[in-house]
Amino acid sequence: MRVLTAKDVMNPEVVTVRDDLTVAELAEFLVDNEISGAPVEDADGHLVGVVSLTDLAAWETAREVVLPDRGSADYYLRGWEDRWNSEDLTGLRIGDAERTVGEIMTPTILGIDEEATIPQVAQKMIDGHVHRLLVLRGRRVVGIVTTTDLLGLLVEDGSVRAAS
Repeated sequence: MRVLTAKDVMNPEVVTVRDDLTVAELAEFLVDNEISGAPVEDADGHLVGVVSLTDLAAWETAREVVLPDRGSADYYLRGWEDRWNSEDLTGLRIGDAERTVGEIMTPTILGIDEEATIPQVAQKMIDGHVHRLLVLRGRRVVGIVTTTDLLGLLVEDGSVRAAS
C-alpha cells in the first residue's frame, strides 16, 4: 500500500488575495469562493501572509478571538453552506471600510513539502494551530491542503461516518 502524501490530497488551485484588498472586499471574496481563508500576495505577487475569517473576526472585535469548540467531527462534515454563508458576515460592522487585508493578516506562512506524509501534514497543522498549509515544491507553491481535505480522507476510508 502506497503512503499518501500532501500532493495526493492538495488542491492545486491556490486562491490568493492581495494585501491591498479592503476587509469588506475580503469578506465578500471569502463567501463568494466558499473558503475560510487564503494566502496573501503583495502587488509584486510575493506571498506575504495568510488571512482567514479568524483574522477578520479578531480585527472586527478588536480583541483576541477565542475559537469556538469544533471538537465534533460533525462541524467538519457539514457543507460550506451549513457553516458559513453571507448572512454570517452580514452583521459584521465594517466600521473602517478602508482597512486592508495587509493590516489584519497573519504575516506568517506555513508550508510543507509536497512529499510530506499525511501524518506529517496533520502534525504540522496541529503544531501550528492552523487549518491550511501551502504545499511546496522547493520554494514554489504548488497547492494547498486544508483540514477539510484531511477529514475527507477519513470519510472516504470509512473511518468516520456521518450521523444518520
